[in-house]
Amino acid sequence: MASLQLRRESSMDQQESPRSPEAKLGMKVEDLWGVQEPKLSPNEKLNACFESIPVSAFPLAPQGIEIKSDASLAEAVQILAQNKILSAPVVDVNAPEDATWIDRYIGIVEFAGIAIWILQQSEPPSPRSPSSPSGTYFAVSINGMTSAVGLGTLGPEDASITSGDFFEALTSSKFYKNTKVVRDISGTFRWAPFLALQKSNSFLTMLLLLSKYKMKSVPVVDLGDGKINNIITQSAVIHMLAECTGFHWFESWGTKKLSEIGLPTMSPKEIIKVHEDQPVLQAFKLMRKNRIGGVPVVESGGKKAIGNISLRDVQFLLTAPEIYRDYRSITAKNFLIAVKNYLEKHDKRSPMLSGTVTCKRDKTIKELIQTLDSEKIHRMYVVDDDGNLEGVITLRDIISRLVHEPHGYFGDFFDGVLPLPENCRV
Repeated sequence: MASLQLRRESSMDQQESPRSPEAKLGMKVEDLWGVQEPKLSPNEKLNACFESIPVSAFPLAPQGIEIKSDASLAEAVQILAQNKILSAPVVDVNAPEDATWIDRYIGIVEFAGIAIWILQQSEPPSPRSPSSPSGTYFAVSINGMTSAVGLGTLGPEDASITSGDFFEALTSSKFYKNTKVVRDISGTFRWAPFLALQKSNSFLTMLLLLSKYKMKSVPVVDLGDGKINNIITQSAVIHMLAECTGFHWFESWGTKKLSEIGLPTMSPKEIIKVHEDQPVLQAFKLMRKNRIGGVPVVESGGKKAIGNISLRDVQFLLTAPEIYRDYRSITAKNFLIAVKNYLEKHDKRSPMLSGTVTCKRDKTIKELIQTLDSEKIHRMYVVDDDGNLEGVITLRDIISRLVHEPHGYFGDFFDGVLPLPENCRV
């Protein structure tokens, strides 16, 4: 015990002035790690440590952005794009001032959800289901180009069909400008249920929600004023881990190679990808169909990745007219070029300017975390010595390897407890 205490004190001496609030949090885990039962495995120790820390200890995010329930689809897109965020809680404008958090917040609107919903509405009605009035109106508003974005595969020959006119018509239509975020589409697009944590809930609960239960962000509410106190994202957790380099608990896990902890989880044949000469809409369609956040762009007829397109990138088709006006044939490759040119003029700090970031299987989890955090990206592509794709690792994959769900941890909590809107696609 004396040697253990000495090691902890030595570690704290090296961290006399923590680099960040996240590093202070790492110290708390370090202290808890040192007093865990020796018979516990490293993974069990981490679980116990995180279960002992309340989410109130997580550093506060900058003042959160909220979207009112009567905002239009266009307004929601503008708010998310201007604030460079992927999601925001929706506040019921009809809720009384003293409403509880359950009555105040309706849900969380995501850029990804809006993108999926737009693609869904632009498809021709299925003969097996009643036609949607909104979908019909949308079809008229884009001059009959709905066939270009159906669920079929789009090839190089379809690129011109999905060029500038499509998005110019969309963003200028009354449908896009007047559709209400909650009133009109809360039951049809990828609506994230508002599942919030209280300050006293544990880190372990939060980490499990962000990994096993696939939430991209977890709101933390203050029961006193009925408002959101903090929003913890997958990216924020990865940043916290990056700031914990040097702590014994992190090094014991972070120095393992990706292959040692079972990453990547998929084989090369299972990777969902789009070729460089296919329309960029094919990338968004694949993401929607497979419920994933991004796809690599690969060489025509090859396996080497030349870039990455994520659901959040649909913002460039909705907020940057020069992208679709200047490129009459929006292939995936031309989209990447157009976005890069746009960002060089408007946002030189964007992670999209760094190009495709890849790694090898022999990389350590610590090195992977540090790269993801410094580059501000959400996924890493694993390649072989020739640069061919071998797998993909997301933020969720990493967090899921940090902790595990104890047997019966949530009980039957997820069995019907989430009040999802009718016909929801989550």
